[in-house]
Amino acid sequence: MSAARAGKGSRESERLMPQDDSSRSDINYVKEAAKLQYNWITLAGMAGFALVSGSALPLLLGAGLELIYLSLVPQNSRFQRLVRSWKYADEKRQHDQRLNAMFQEIAPEMRLRYGDLNKICNGIRDNYSRLSSTSQIFAQQMEDKLQGLLQAYLRLLHSAWQHREYLRTTDLNAVQRELSQLQKGQESEATKVQEINRKRIEILTKRIEKFKKIRENCEVIDAQCAAVEDVLGLIRDQSVTMRDPQQLSDHLEDLVRDVEQTEETVREVENIFENVPDMSGITAGGIAPMPSDSASQGGGASPRNRVRNQS
Repeated sequence: MSAARAGKGSRESERLMPQDDSSRSDINYVKEAAKLQYNWITLAGMAGFALVSGSALPLLLGAGLELIYLSLVPQNSRFQRLVRSWKYADEKRQHDQRLNAMFQEIAPEMRLRYGDLNKICNGIRDNYSRLSSTSQIFAQQMEDKLQGLLQAYLRLLHSAWQHREYLRTTDLNAVQRELSQLQKGQESEATKVQEINRKRIEILTKRIEKFKKIRENCEVIDAQCAAVEDVLGLIRDQSVTMRDPQQLSDHLEDLVRDVEQTEETVREVENIFENVPDMSGITAGGIAPMPSDSASQGGGASPRNRVRNQS
């Protein structure tokens, strides 16, 4: 039962860890073998020997050895494990760089919140380190979850910062006034102008909808961040007089699940407004310019870029 719970906890925390779109089965081991530094040194040595001796025999010998090398080494399981370890280390380095960039972008008060949460996690680690050797499986399980939660918490803070920046720099009242003016004057405009304005009305409506969704989503992110802080604070307090480490691990599992759902909500909101109405075929005259017109007129008249800004 404990092993099953531990396995489940590991899977939960893994979903909070960085995921790469490329599968390990997609690694080209032949290419990786060919890129090895020692392989290039050997080829360069063969070419240099051929140049000094004035004979093509070293080149032919080198080509034959290279074919044998590329047919045998990439199939070796130890070499494949080595390449996978390189890929993992590189992905981890890139992931850490992305997290560090997020940390540098967020507001100073958010950095302080992250630092406070990290101190709470360190307190939990210290308390778990005092467990008996038979309970260390829970300590490792806890460490994986804490690390995943810290990373998810930083991503949520970064999303909250992005949402607030959007809300701060977007004048909702101005967009609503512009939409109202377009709707009032729609019937009195010429047919071609009405066609353009219908597209503009659709875009402005989407901007207003996006603003409201982001404002709501910002409240959800703030609530989830506060929940992470509260639950981890409670776990730290309970871990001081810990009797059942599995119970605390279950609390973390529930928290991991909640954070995953919040991150999924954030991604859904970010993807809602990808489909912007196409206005590329509509100009101020209602007709798309011919290529020759575009060249002579700088691409023809186009709708204002401002109303297409969805960020």
